[in-house]
Amino acid sequence: FLEGGGTYFPEVKNHPDKYLQKCPESVKKWLKQLKSAGKILLLITSSHSDYCRLLCEHILGNDFEEYFDIVITNALKPGFFSHTPNQRPFRTLENDEEQEALLSLDKPGWYSQGNAIQLYELLKKMTSKLDPKVVYFGDSMHSDIFPAHHYSNWETVFILEELLGDEVTVPVETESEPLEKKGKYEEDQLKAPYSESKQWGSFFVDRLPGLENAEETLVRTWSCKCISTYSTIAIPSLEAIADLPLDYRFTRFSSNSSATAGYYPSPPRALLPNEDLVTMK
Repeated sequence: FLEGGGTYFPEVKNHPDKYLQKCPESVKKWLKQLKSAGKILLLITSSHSDYCRLLCEHILGNDFEEYFDIVITNALKPGFFSHTPNQRPFRTLENDEEQEALLSLDKPGWYSQGNAIQLYELLKKMTSKLDPKVVYFGDSMHSDIFPAHHYSNWETVFILEELLGDEVTVPVETESEPLEKKGKYEEDQLKAPYSESKQWGSFFVDRLPGLENAEETLVRTWSCKCISTYSTIAIPSLEAIADLPLDYRFTRFSSNSSATAGYYPSPPRALLPNEDLVTMK
């Protein structure tokens, strides 16, 4: 990123609007509300600090650091959660260059690398609580949700873009609509993350053919099982919950025998028909 090598980083630097979406105002307001309510906000990313700064300044604004109490870059997730302080200490930054390793994390700020163990010790000091509760938002089961749940026992909110698939509607063809206009609209729709792939089928459910004349069996996919096992709740985007009251009570996956309980605002359509007949794979 610093040297401007390759094709990706120069493109993003020169044309950020082409590749990055601005953060909705509702989400920015929600972050401010959380902080005003006394919550400690953290940003933990595996991106290096210079790249993180570019993204956040464009997405949130030049004042993006005011939204967060602690910023951790080059976190190298999922190792951030599984490694010990000796294996991966925190480091300070100077002009986006990593400096000496820290023996402990004593105050909020911007750091590089690190581990969840020392971070949690800092949160204990900042909250004056022996067991502060952490809610971790992430969009990767591998790097975010599973390790945060498995190693740190944090509450996890899975940002699952496949849930947006049910919300996409393709316009009905009409004679009054110009073909070129309709084509542009449908091209935009193809970018939506449909939960039903023409090649692979549903992200949530597999259909297994029955033996002889038996009816087919519906089974939840491995990915679907991971969602209900390692996530507290799953949402399509932060925007979906930004307007809710801060004390809104979500239904957790673990608090209900139904594997659809933790999806907000609603379960994926593939899981709703014949729900009682769906078994775990």
